[in-house]
Amino acid sequence: MKVIRYHSIKDIRLEELPIPEVVEGNMLLQTASVGICGSDVHYYKEGTTGGFEVDHPFILGHEFSAWIAEGPHKGQLVAADPALSCGKCEFCLEGNPNFCTSLKFAGSEDQDGAMREFMTWPEQALYALPENMTPQEGVMLEPLGVAIHAHRLGKTFPGMNIGVLGTGTIGLLTLQMAKLGGAARIFATDKISSRLEYAREFGATDAILADGTESEQILSATDNRGLDVVFEAAGDDGSAVETAIQSVKKGGTVVLIGIPIEDKTSFSASAARHRGATIKISRRMNNTYPTAINLVSSGLIDLKSLVTHQYQIEDYQKAFETAANREGIKVTLNFSA
Repeated sequence: MKVIRYHSIKDIRLEELPIPEVVEGNMLLQTASVGICGSDVHYYKEGTTGGFEVDHPFILGHEFSAWIAEGPHKGQLVAADPALSCGKCEFCLEGNPNFCTSLKFAGSEDQDGAMREFMTWPEQALYALPENMTPQEGVMLEPLGVAIHAHRLGKTFPGMNIGVLGTGTIGLLTLQMAKLGGAARIFATDKISSRLEYAREFGATDAILADGTESEQILSATDNRGLDVVFEAAGDDGSAVETAIQSVKKGGTVVLIGIPIEDKTSFSASAARHRGATIKISRRMNNTYPTAINLVSSGLIDLKSLVTHQYQIEDYQKAFETAANREGIKVTLNFSA
């Protein structure tokens, strides 16, 4: 089978490997589509994400859909939860499998991901998709799950004024969730003006180009009150985190979603203390797939519009360059028709 394997910075290769053998509890899948996530781009550009240094070739890709390749359910399109928790540790038993001490995550560290024609995955982590959902929408359920989890952390309610800083895939899905949840005003910021157009289409009432004056503009627009909840989904530097702190109201909440290039972030301690801000850092997602599927299949959340670039596996290099250059929104690699 063909696989796309990461070797080092800017060095990814199309290679041949044997089709994996199926072990008990797993199912053989024929990969349909794989999204290129921001973390994949971090590996591609910097060789690291979240502090983990890559020292061996491995297969990227954790946003994926596939067809069951054999057995009674052969041909069923499924989405796959990329996070495999043990179900037995303290954190799993507390209902927080995203903190599992033995967690394995597709396309990360020692767990190969989905950028291959065939793979095996635990049956319990597979979710059948309804007929009205496409493979590309199945890919997008993972980032939607991140947005759902972030909103649960932020405890958002109807009537709130909400900020979404960074309008890539995660940011735009976080914005859609805010709109669906009845936010009164939604402030979106980004350094790329074309992404702000998407933000307006998805319900942003105020779209602000990130030029260093975002917090001043937000405070001015809210009579110096600030925002109830601010989601930071930029992840490219610390400026968005500082904007979040400066923009949140007294007693408000900041949820950090983005992964920074450097494995650190900072903000003005006095500003956060003056506001008594609650700062929460989001860790992937937590049991979100059933909710995400219901939202999409019922037409409440739009995933199709966010898939702006699709490539076949032979064009993997162009796909990664497109994602690294932040062209469009979501880039997918399609492995089979």
